[in-house]
Amino acid sequence: MTHMLPGSPSRDSGYGKQFSQHVTFVLTLGIGLIATSALAADWTRFRGPNGNSIAEGPAHPAEWSEDSNVAWKVKVPGRGWSQPVVTGDKVFVTTAVAENEEKPRRFDGGVPAGARDATKDNYQWKVFCLSLQTGKVIWEQTPYEGKPETPKHRGNTYASETPVTDGEHLIAYFGMRGVVCYDMSGRQLWERRLGAFPMQAGWGSGSSPILVGDVVVIQCDNMKSSFLVGLNKKTGDEMWRIQREEKSNWSTPYLWKNKLRTELVVAGGQKMRSYDPESRKILWEMAGSGRTSVSPVGDDEMLYVDSVDWFQGSPGRFAAIRAGASGDISLPDDKTSSESVAWSILFKSYRNSSPLVYGGGLYMVDQVGGIVRCFDPRTGKLLYQQRLPDGTGFAASPWANDGKVFLPDDSGITFVIEPGPEFKLISSNRLSDEIFWSSAAISGDQLLLRGQQHLYCIRK
Repeated sequence: MTHMLPGSPSRDSGYGKQFSQHVTFVLTLGIGLIATSALAADWTRFRGPNGNSIAEGPAHPAEWSEDSNVAWKVKVPGRGWSQPVVTGDKVFVTTAVAENEEKPRRFDGGVPAGARDATKDNYQWKVFCLSLQTGKVIWEQTPYEGKPETPKHRGNTYASETPVTDGEHLIAYFGMRGVVCYDMSGRQLWERRLGAFPMQAGWGSGSSPILVGDVVVIQCDNMKSSFLVGLNKKTGDEMWRIQREEKSNWSTPYLWKNKLRTELVVAGGQKMRSYDPESRKILWEMAGSGRTSVSPVGDDEMLYVDSVDWFQGSPGRFAAIRAGASGDISLPDDKTSSESVAWSILFKSYRNSSPLVYGGGLYMVDQVGGIVRCFDPRTGKLLYQQRLPDGTGFAASPWANDGKVFLPDDSGITFVIEPGPEFKLISSNRLSDEIFWSSAAISGDQLLLRGQQHLYCIRK
C-alpha cells in the first residue's frame, strides 16, 4: 500500500480520517503472509542496536523493486535524512515540514553548493509513530513550530538526526532546535533546549543521540562552543557536560565493546577521543585531519575511525586502533602505525557514509562517483576499488544481513555484493526516482528504506 502521512499544523492531526483520502493501491498482501520480527533485535538507534549496521537473525529480501517485495510505501511530508528506528511493532520517523518546501532535486552524486537561509521559513518539526505491519500512523506529534535559529546546507535538513529508543522512551533530537522525549503512546515526557550554535559555512547539524544505560549522550560540535552532554532519559535533566576543543563535526558517538573494556568513542576533526563511559575520563586520543561526518565502528580487536578535511581538499587519515590503547596515540606525518595504531592510510575522497566491517572485509563508499572500496580490516591492504554500474554516490551507510553486503546509492539503487576479497555483484535493486540519503533500518525479515519523499517497508 501507499499511504500519505499528514502534514497539517495540528499536534495530533486525526490521521484516521485523512487516511482514507490518501491511500492508493500498489500491492495487496494477505495478513497471513506478514512475517513477525519478534525474535530479531530492534533497530533502536543510528546504524542499529550495536551501531555497526549488521543485522543479525532472519534474512530480509535481497531483491526488490517498486512492484516486488514492497509491503507498504508511505509518503512522508517535509524533509528529513534521519533514519527510521524500530521497537516491537512501532516505527518512528522524524521530519521537518516547511511552509515553502524546497522542491526535490536529484544530486547525481554531487552536492548542491552552499548554505540556504531557511531561517525566514516557518517549520513544523514532527515525530511519527507507524505500525511496522501496515505503515498506518499510530500517533503523530509536533514538538516544535516556528522559524529555525540557524541556516542549513542545501543538501541537509532540519531533521537529519536519527532518534533513539529503549522500547519505553523515544528521544528525538532536532539539532539546534531541541531534544524531546515521548513514551510509546505519544505522550511527551520532557523537552530540553541545548542552544543554537553556528555550524561551519552554515551547513547545519547531523549528529544523532545514543543511549548509554539511562543516559542520552549527544555530541554537539560547532563553531562556537562544542560539548558532549549526558541527559537523564527519564527526566531530561543534564547529568554531565564535557567541553570539547572542536569545530563543526557531524559524527555520531559509538559505544565500543571490545575484548578488554567498553569505551565511549567520540570522533572529532581535531582529535578522536575515547572516554570511560562511567567516569568520562579520556582513555586515549588521536589527532584528526580537520572534521568528520563518519561515525566510528569496531569489533572485538580494533576500532576504525575516519577524519577527513574534504573542505580543504587535503587527504584524511583513516586508522585502525587496537583495543587497550591509552594516552595520546597521535601519529607523526611520516608514520602509519604504532603500538596502539595497527595501521592507517591517508587518501582523498568525499565520504560521509560510515564504514562497515563484515565477513573479513572493511567497506567504505564515496559520496561522489559511486565507488566502493574493500580493505583487509587487519592490515589495511586495499583488496579492491570498484565503480558500481549506474552508481552516482553514497550518503547512507552500507549494511550487512544474511551473508550479504548492501550498498544504498543516492539515486534509489541498492547494490548487493558478496563479502570477500573480490568484487562480486549479486543484484541491483531500484526504487523510485528520488534521493536516498537516509541509512536503512532492519527488523527481522523486514527492511525499511527512506527516500526524500517516501518510507518503504520491504519484505517477502
